[in-house]
Amino acid sequence: MPDSIFRQSSSIDRRLDAVFNALSDKTRRALLARLRHREATVSELARPFRMSLPAVSKHLRVLRRARLIRQERSGRVRSCRLTPVGMKSAARWIAEYERFWQGQLDSLERFFNQPQVDQENKT
Repeated sequence: MPDSIFRQSSSIDRRLDAVFNALSDKTRRALLARLRHREATVSELARPFRMSLPAVSKHLRVLRRARLIRQERSGRVRSCRLTPVGMKSAARWIAEYERFWQGQLDSLERFFNQPQVDQENKT
């Protein structure tokens, strides 16, 4: 395998690892769900959780590194919004396996739709 392909693959793997790691935590998924509706400040995002603001900020940092959110600062206020970059790369990866599984399911359907040979007539 040429080095350039390995390096490119390794870079893609690191990005996917970051996305799936970010999505593996239910608090981070809840934060993303809140951002799905509208942009929010860090304080607004932290409000429903029973954790400190620094703990919420750590979760947001993981989401930001996975390129799932973007943060902007206006004075002392940080606001967050969803970005499609990280999710698109994960969706492309999943789509490759979806094609595989769809092919497997199509094959299974063909198998079950074949006319059944009567076992008594065979003997």
